[in-house]
Amino acid sequence: MSRISNIRKNIIRGKKILSAMKRRLVIWTVAILTFCIFSYLMDPFDPVWAGYLESPLKMIAEDLLWVFFFSVIISEVSIFIDSILNRLLPWKNRTVKRLLIQCILQIVGSILIVIIVNFIIDSTSESLPDMDSRKEYTLLGQWVATNIIISLIISAFNTVDYLLANWKETAIEAAQHKLRASKHKQAAMAAELQALKLQIDPHFIFNNLSVLSELILEDQQLGYEYSEKFAKVYRYLLVNSRKDIIAVEEELKFLDSYIFLIEKRIGDGVIFKINIQDEYRSMYTLPLSLQLLVENAIKHNQTSRTNPLEIHVYTLPTGELVVANTFLPLINKPDSSGVGLTNVIARYEILGYTKPVIEKTEDKFIVKLPLI
Repeated sequence: MSRISNIRKNIIRGKKILSAMKRRLVIWTVAILTFCIFSYLMDPFDPVWAGYLESPLKMIAEDLLWVFFFSVIISEVSIFIDSILNRLLPWKNRTVKRLLIQCILQIVGSILIVIIVNFIIDSTSESLPDMDSRKEYTLLGQWVATNIIISLIISAFNTVDYLLANWKETAIEAAQHKLRASKHKQAAMAAELQALKLQIDPHFIFNNLSVLSELILEDQQLGYEYSEKFAKVYRYLLVNSRKDIIAVEEELKFLDSYIFLIEKRIGDGVIFKINIQDEYRSMYTLPLSLQLLVENAIKHNQTSRTNPLEIHVYTLPTGELVVANTFLPLINKPDSSGVGLTNVIARYEILGYTKPVIEKTEDKFIVKLPLI
């Protein structure tokens, strides 16, 4: 593993070195072209240019070597100045101040390069041609101006490259931060969803064990049958309550078993009507959503033989699964654990599906679950 890691590090290091060399070559090329172009534009009518290409090859080669030498020196000095300023005075702190200082240092650096190189040439060369002082100062001024222009162009190139690199880095950091925030949000939503799912178990067990204890006291045989059905229903709950979605067909099978428990518990006090179109049975809904809504209807309404509670489960052409019940409110409202309807709505919202629609009239309470 350590060998592979070292190979990867070497590859990354090699790519960085290659990238830096490519950047250097581009800067040097720009400096050389700028030097040649501005040297000509400074005095395009100089007689020297007319017969320059007819000069000896050795002389042209020496000129090109000097151009390359000066261009590289100017480029490296310019890069050095910009790199120092990037550390000491970044662009994001004081833009105007940075611009002024950078321009001044580039100009001063260019002038110093000309002075130093000119001093070296004067000191080491013994066969310099005699030249009119006016002509000499003109050439020196042209040289200084060319160097300054090259320095500023290279500086501008470095600045744009630096700003683009920082912009790219900032964009990547922002994207990573957004991704981390999204992952944290997803983790929080997943935890909240899991908590909502875990609410169902104690809610379901408490209600049915309470009924079971009453049935055992009244009729042991009926209590035994109820416990058997309850075990089957609860097994389904254990298997499917942790799922995010479930087929409508599966949910209806569970509802049929659950209705058996209700009928044993309430008797003729509640009437069920199930009318689900075949085309919607293969679609999906949330696990135990029907059970929770039926439980909610029974919990908050009267269930008597003389005026039974009607619960109708059906589908609409709009792709909605509807649980509607007659509105027969209890005189004394029971304490609510907030598990039923609130749980279903919260799970739809966390999973990112369209929220259920709740409608209430004088005689009906309707919940429309969007099918998935």
